[in-house]
Amino acid sequence: MKYTRLTKEQFEELHQEFANFLAAQNIDKNEWEQIKAEKPQVAEQELDVFSDLIWEGALNKTQYLEHFSERHIFLFHFQQQTAYSIIIKSNEPSVNFLTQEGLVWLSDNITSDKLEITQGKKVLQNKNQDVFNLIQQGALISDGGIYQQVKSLLGL
Repeated sequence: MKYTRLTKEQFEELHQEFANFLAAQNIDKNEWEQIKAEKPQVAEQELDVFSDLIWEGALNKTQYLEHFSERHIFLFHFQQQTAYSIIIKSNEPSVNFLTQEGLVWLSDNITSDKLEITQGKKVLQNKNQDVFNLIQQGALISDGGIYQQVKSLLGL
């Protein structure tokens, strides 16, 4: 398995896609039930292959990730062979970026010395694996709005 198996909830949400996946392999509902009962290892392999296909599709489309913690915000922009990052660190111990107040404070202080903002750039060997690893660490896929806004505000 290249990534990780989808959760039960994710499989339920993707029920129709999974049915189409099985149909493409000429496996109907009755045959699937038989495989699960008589060949559980084969069923497990099918679930893993489907999970990897779904992950691969989602990761291919991902351009932006965000990861918020109390004192840091990590913003990532992925292109095919390059990843760009903007890291925002609060120097104020009382600020919590996980709260609405912390985000308002950030907006009010974006150009002050109460923040450390650094940029990074990395050449990617495997974009999808790098994106997946960050998601596993808690990053969320985003539309890039915050990344672009910070970049614009700071003239980056």
